[in-house]
Amino acid sequence: MSQPSGERLQKVLARAGVGSRRTVEEMIVRGRIQVNGRRAQLGQRIDSSKDEVKVDGSTVPLQEDLLHFLLNKPAGVVSTADDPEGRTTVVDLVETDVRVWPVGRLDIETEGAIILTNDGDLTLHLTHPRFGVPKTYVAEVQGSMTPRTARELARGVELEDGPTAPAGVTVVERSAAGSLVELVLKEGRHRQARRMLETVGHPVRRLVRVGVGPLRLGRLKPGTYRRLSPAEVRELYRASGL
Repeated sequence: MSQPSGERLQKVLARAGVGSRRTVEEMIVRGRIQVNGRRAQLGQRIDSSKDEVKVDGSTVPLQEDLLHFLLNKPAGVVSTADDPEGRTTVVDLVETDVRVWPVGRLDIETEGAIILTNDGDLTLHLTHPRFGVPKTYVAEVQGSMTPRTARELARGVELEDGPTAPAGVTVVERSAAGSLVELVLKEGRHRQARRMLETVGHPVRRLVRVGVGPLRLGRLKPGTYRRLSPAEVRELYRASGL
C-alpha cells in the first residue's frame, strides 16, 4: 500500500515556528488547528504549497521561500524597489538574493519602520485601507500642542483630499519650543501625518514611524534590518485579517 503524500502536519507547523511537534500535537487534539476549513487530525499529512492551515483562526504562512524583513529606514532613503534618479532605496539596504519589495511607503524625509517582503497576500492586507492596519508615528513638532488641538487631531481634520479618519493622538512631551506627539493612523495617504500636524499649526521637525501593526522598531538602529520571526509574521497576518 502506498504512503499518503505530503508531510505530517506537526512537522510542517514546527518548521513554521508554531511550536514543537509535541506542542502542535496538543493543539491538534484541542481543536485549535484547521486544514482547509476542517478540524485537523493527528497524523494528518498536508501539501504546504496548496493546503491552507489556520491556528486559532489565523492563517499560518507555510511557503519556505517567503521572506519578511523589518528595516529602520534612515532619512534620505527612498521607499521604492529602484529609483530613476539613482538615490539609495530601502531595497539597497537589505542583503538578499531573493527579490523583495517595500510594503507601503515612507516619504524621503521620514524615518522608521518599513517591512520588505515577497509575500503578496500580506502586502495587500497591510496596505489596503479596508483592513485598517494601524501605523504608529512619533513626531517632533514646532510649538506647544494643547489638549484641545490633540482632540481635534484625534477626531479628524480636513485635508485637501478630504477629512481624515479618527486617529490615536498622545502628547508625550510639550514646551513652548516644541512637542513630541504620538500618532496612530489607520489610513495611508501621501504624507498624511505631516499634513495633519501642519494643518493644526504644528509643522514637523522630525517624523519617525515606530510601529506597523503589532511590530515595533525597538532597538533596531537606523539603516539596519532584521528578519521577522515566524511568530511575528503570524501576528501580522492576524492583525491584517489573514
